[in-house]
Amino acid sequence: MLKFVVRSRPRYMSATLGLGGGPSARLERLRRTVTAVVRYERIESYYHRLDEARGYTERLLQLAIKNGPKDPKTMEMADYWLLEKDLVLKLFKVLVPRYSNYSTSFTDMYKLPTVYPGKDGALGILELKGNPWPPVLPDHKSKDQYLINQLLEAARENSGSRSSLHMDETQHFPPTDQIINENSESDSLIQNFDQINIQTTENSNK
Repeated sequence: MLKFVVRSRPRYMSATLGLGGGPSARLERLRRTVTAVVRYERIESYYHRLDEARGYTERLLQLAIKNGPKDPKTMEMADYWLLEKDLVLKLFKVLVPRYSNYSTSFTDMYKLPTVYPGKDGALGILELKGNPWPPVLPDHKSKDQYLINQLLEAARENSGSRSSLHMDETQHFPPTDQIINENSESDSLIQNFDQINIQTTENSNK
């Protein structure tokens, strides 16, 4: 079972090797595409052609991993799909060890943007995973060093320092309830002191 969605019906490919080629020309074109993928590990062509050849490439790799080079039917399939026979050795010595522990598909496909004016038909890229070429999609680099992000970070730090300074200032002042209690206590002390002074003056007058 292939590890990606496959069309239930073969894709129509007109004039694959010229007019009147028929099914044999279609297979020949697909064999050339599979051979190019194994050789270069990344190719660019018409999207529908790459999508059709992808299934055969995946199936070839799947059988090579499962059965190995000692299986006659697997070797027959490798000999049929790989037009350049040195690629049979690459299939079993390089690609099988690379993909033996893969739990996903062995290939990736990308659709290229349409360029006007240009050729009719959508273009795409078919590649083997783990190839030595630079990635098709750009890396998602960190944007922390962007100017706007630096300014936002500085604003956050500034607001944080201000809030901490405000908290420090409020810690020096007692709560309002404590101030009221202290004021009431001081008032009672003043009243008691006044009463004592009044009593002493009265005693002295006597």
